[in-house]
Amino acid sequence: MIKGEAIIADGKGNFNLEAISIYPPQGDEVLVKIKAAGVCHTDYDSYKQWDKPFILGHEGAGIVLAVGEKVQSVRVGDHVILNWAIPCGTCFQCNLGNENICEEQSPVTGKINKGHVALERTIFKGQGIERSFNLGTMSTHTVVKEAAIFKMQEKIPFDVASIIGCGVMTGFGSVVNTAKVEEGASVVVLGAGGVGLNVIQGARISKASKIIAIDINDSRLEMSKFYGATHVIKATKDDIGLLQAAEKVKKTTNERGADYAFECTGIPSLGAAPLAMIRNAGMAVQVSGIEEEITIDMNLFEWDKIYINPLYGKCRPQVDFPKIINHYKNGDLLLDEMITRTYDISQVQNAFDDMLAGKNAKGVIVF
Repeated sequence: MIKGEAIIADGKGNFNLEAISIYPPQGDEVLVKIKAAGVCHTDYDSYKQWDKPFILGHEGAGIVLAVGEKVQSVRVGDHVILNWAIPCGTCFQCNLGNENICEEQSPVTGKINKGHVALERTIFKGQGIERSFNLGTMSTHTVVKEAAIFKMQEKIPFDVASIIGCGVMTGFGSVVNTAKVEEGASVVVLGAGGVGLNVIQGARISKASKIIAIDINDSRLEMSKFYGATHVIKATKDDIGLLQAAEKVKKTTNERGADYAFECTGIPSLGAAPLAMIRNAGMAVQVSGIEEEITIDMNLFEWDKIYINPLYGKCRPQVDFPKIINHYKNGDLLLDEMITRTYDISQVQNAFDDMLAGKNAKGVIVF
């Protein structure tokens, strides 16, 4: 048994740094000492909205401390990235190559969630406790399924590795795997936060000719230029549905609209906005995962437009993570620069505050 610490939500909109006890992995389980954990809007939303106690965090990287008797792909001492969309490899969707929407082990898409290790591997105040998105990375240690582990063949800094497992993958994958943006295409990105900046990077790496960033925050627009935006448009809060911004996009794209538009704000009232940005037969991609009822003017679909809502950039970790790491090692994907600030585990509130204020491209907790 190991004594550790974790950021634990109380199910009432609050969190605290608490003592936990971690017990050895069994079967197909892996014990990981977390070295870095990314800070994401999803973490903030979850502790504010979920009505149950749980360990926060779903982006992380660390070192393997112990493995269960059935584990074959990793061993003690390996450097690993954690992947929250855990594929089973055998269900209907996994057999189609859609590992990101596994029907058996996903915490998001499955009718059941077999991806969560037994609660009693982590004890808080005498009881087992749930781990956010099956991982709970805002913790000194976690126990996860082997299928949640990606072994780094080439070691990279833990802070960089930690953000690959959600924000980078979601943005980059939405461009490369979902939209399949081609060389010379025009791209609009609504929202230049952590995910939006990685959409911009994916578009740059895909050699898009025009990459138009839209945001209300001047500092984020400046950041977007560094990561590859060729044009920026400052939005205003009174621009309902960003229709005025859409007119500016059309002026930049021969009055047609862009080939692709990616919505990365997570604001329900902007759910239809990417449709207003694209040309006939263009593609709108709902990256941020709005999960609320919204009203859409069907005229925005005219004509032949596609609107897709992908999960996690269609991630297949054993395929996609090596590609991302290669782009990083080659200097194409700027990830060191994306980590604006690091925090220790006692500064999680500061990390959330900075994120909400738009100060960071990405904040990371370093253990």
